[in-house]
Amino acid sequence: MGDPTWIFLSFLFSMIGMAIFTYGRRQRTATHTLTGLALMGYPYFVRGTLPMIGVGVLLLVGMVIGNRIESD
Repeated sequence: MGDPTWIFLSFLFSMIGMAIFTYGRRQRTATHTLTGLALMGYPYFVRGTLPMIGVGVLLLVGMVIGNRIESD
């Protein structure tokens, strides 16, 4: 758990999650709010660097797809 890459990625995805969560709360969009929460929380449960990147990218892609569905 002391891997510097893991710590950096954890911080990066958490900060992106906080920004998306704040945006979602202000715009009142469930997709952004839930994705932001997930991005802030999942680093606590993922141990490896590659799984962290994979889950983060999947969450962000899911947000984009959900945003397109929500806007239609």
